[in-house]
Amino acid sequence: MLHDQVCRAANVLKRNGIKKGDRVCIYLPMVLELAISVLACARIGAIHSVVFGGFSAQSIADRINDAQCKLVITADGSYRGNKEIPLKSTVDDALIGCPSVQKVIVLTRTRTPVAMLKGRDIWWEQELKQVTADCVAEEMDAEDVLFILYTSGSTGKPKGVVHTTGGYMVYTAYTFQNVFQYTAPVGERAPVHFCTADIGWITGHSYIVYGPLASGATSLLFEGVPTYPDAGRFWDIVDKHQVNILYTAPTAIRSLMGMGLDKVENHDLSSLQVLGSVGEPINEEAWHWYDDHIGKNRCPIVDTWWQTETGGLMISPIANVTPLKPAYASLPLPGVQPVLVDESGKEIEGNGVSGNLCIKFPWPGMIRTTYGDHERCRQTYFATYPGLYFTGDGCLRDEDGYYRITGRVDDVLNVSGHRIGTAEVENAINMHTGVVESAVVGYPHDIKGQGIYAYVITDQMPADHDADLTKRDILATVSRVIGPIAKPDKIQFVSGLPKTRSGKIMRRILRKIAEGETTNLGDITTLLDPAVVEEIASGVL
Repeated sequence: MLHDQVCRAANVLKRNGIKKGDRVCIYLPMVLELAISVLACARIGAIHSVVFGGFSAQSIADRINDAQCKLVITADGSYRGNKEIPLKSTVDDALIGCPSVQKVIVLTRTRTPVAMLKGRDIWWEQELKQVTADCVAEEMDAEDVLFILYTSGSTGKPKGVVHTTGGYMVYTAYTFQNVFQYTAPVGERAPVHFCTADIGWITGHSYIVYGPLASGATSLLFEGVPTYPDAGRFWDIVDKHQVNILYTAPTAIRSLMGMGLDKVENHDLSSLQVLGSVGEPINEEAWHWYDDHIGKNRCPIVDTWWQTETGGLMISPIANVTPLKPAYASLPLPGVQPVLVDESGKEIEGNGVSGNLCIKFPWPGMIRTTYGDHERCRQTYFATYPGLYFTGDGCLRDEDGYYRITGRVDDVLNVSGHRIGTAEVENAINMHTGVVESAVVGYPHDIKGQGIYAYVITDQMPADHDADLTKRDILATVSRVIGPIAKPDKIQFVSGLPKTRSGKIMRRILRKIAEGETTNLGDITTLLDPAVVEEIASGVL
């Protein structure tokens, strides 16, 4: 059935002028048509660029223009909890500045009224009536581009990470089958794999679509949020569909921990065999809750480390094979060669050490380039430590050789498992009228892992009664420019920022203050204006 639907969607794309090598932007909710659209592009050799359904018109426009997409697939709207999100109108706003787009295919989902532009906008359902299910797959070279997926960087402009056809698919299938120990028995019910991610992120690409389907697995797709209509939503799904593998994020686990056990205990979770964690390091408390109450101490937890750029899992336990240690990603998968290096790039040998995590040998699923800017790829990943791929993560290797990721070492935040560049958020804040300058850092957040703390200088310091309104206006600006996902959790108005005499913002100091450390801030005498640090520390939220 899926093959039939994919072939029909592929013929719709061809009917609308899409051919091998053309770029297609997909901005859809988590419905079956999202997976079908992705696979339809792959079938005819078109390059898909999926944009997460929570991004703003500006973010969509940036991605469409960077890839020069010819066609957009979207829906009238989507459901998120009890809210309806208008997708088509967001696309319309984006396309005002996107001359490369010739066609927009619109799926009916929420029956939200939408504007349909003659000659450009067409309905998905109408188009499917015009085609057959006969579509021969395009012959592809292993190194032909499969997709572009944009990820935040430490500079404001998102990077288009490029993955190619052969290596990426081989690597997602290899890692999926081994880490989760997935086998599809002949003639029996295939185990049900439930990855709760959105296909708008790499986890959804690799472990909802490509890895499971290349392995003949049954993959479960979920549209919604884990707390709607109540906090038992995940457990309802596990119970109803007899889920065998559950792969979710620490943010979701921490959020559900706070909802009490009554939402868990009235569900049958006995079908579960393997649990997974993805997106950020899982803390020990969440690991044990997951193990005790969801896995009932009988399901291995594969705490997986990898990135958009790696294409698939890199460091992870193998279910029922690797001895587990709470909060440790454990050991590299066969073929993966991690190293820890110091600031000068010298390899740190032995165990019981920590350093910057690099990979010293290529693997099939690795990034091939950043779209349209190969030098940026070289500079970002391969120039810091020549001859090594630099992950941007700090890491600890314990006495047993087990790896524990300690967080980003560059100016990229990990909020609920999503990478957001500080420069990107600062640019958005600075677009708000009255804002002179801003600096953004991460701080520990009970649910999200990392929250966003913004220090903002305005042309006039807002009075107390105006401050809340100004904060709300700034949040609205960030939502408009990037999307709600990038909204700061805390905004502190300040008169200045701690800068060196050359004008560089000392984020180390701002990070410490945001974390609640206001006394032991190190040597601040070399700053342009040391007094500003005291002022910021005294006003910390």
